[in-house]
Amino acid sequence: MGFKKASRDLNFAEFLLRSSMNKNRCLDNLSKINDSLDWDSIEEMLAGYYNTGKSAKGAGAYPPLILFKCLLLQKWFRINSDPELECYVNDRISFKKFLGIPFTDPSPAHSTFSRFRKRLSKKAMDNLNNEITRQFETKGLAISEGIAVDARIVKLQSRYGEDE
Repeated sequence: MGFKKASRDLNFAEFLLRSSMNKNRCLDNLSKINDSLDWDSIEEMLAGYYNTGKSAKGAGAYPPLILFKCLLLQKWFRINSDPELECYVNDRISFKKFLGIPFTDPSPAHSTFSRFRKRLSKKAMDNLNNEITRQFETKGLAISEGIAVDARIVKLQSRYGEDE
C-alpha cells in the first residue's frame, strides 16, 4: 500500500493565488506553527502507534502525520465534526498549506479521520498532544485556539515574570 505522495511543486492554482496568500493572516499563523514544531519527532512517534500504510499492497494511505495535523486543526479551530473538517480542508488555503496537500488534491474523506482516530489509542493521542505542548513550552510558546477563525501561537511570559 504505502503512503500517498503529495507534489511539492508550485502548481498553477498556487501560482494564481500567490499574491493573496502573501496577505493571509491565518496562513501566516499556521506557517509559524508549522515552523515552530519538530514534525520529524512527531512523525516518528506516530510510526510507533499507527501501522496502516506500511504494506506494499492496496491503495495508498494518507501519511499519519497529515491525518494527525488534520486532527490538530480540528481541535485548534474547534471544528465540531469530521465532515465539517473535510469541508474546511477542501475550502481553506491555509489548511492545505499547513497540511502539505496540493490545492488540486481533495481532503481526506471524513471517514478517514474517524478511522485514524479510532486506530490511535487514547494514550497515543495524549502522548502526541503532550509532545506538541512540550515543544511549544520549550520555545516559550503556547497555542491559542479559536472558533474556525484563527489559531495562533503566543509567546508566554517567563515563569519569573520576566521576558527572556
